[in-house]
Amino acid sequence: MLHFELVTPEKLVRSEEVYMVVAPGSEGDFGVLEGHAPVMSTIRDGALSIYRTEKGEPERLVIEGGFAEVSGAGLTILAERVGDTASLGTPVTPAH
Repeated sequence: MLHFELVTPEKLVRSEEVYMVVAPGSEGDFGVLEGHAPVMSTIRDGALSIYRTEKGEPERLVIEGGFAEVSGAGLTILAERVGDTASLGTPVTPAH
């Protein structure tokens, strides 16, 4: 399993073990599985898809800006704002 953390300037939003995360990178969406090579990327506004199991339906969250870092410890996304897909344009966790 992949260790995944989602963080805003105010708080740790998620810290959990998941199968895969698909993030909206500035140069296109990218998927991260356990054992992914280390990489850093800027994040564009878009949907973050979190798969808890290999064949499960993803949970989708809206994120606004930030950075993603994949390391031996897993995936950490530092987002400016986080919301759910029902709140497009209405952040759940504002940066200010």
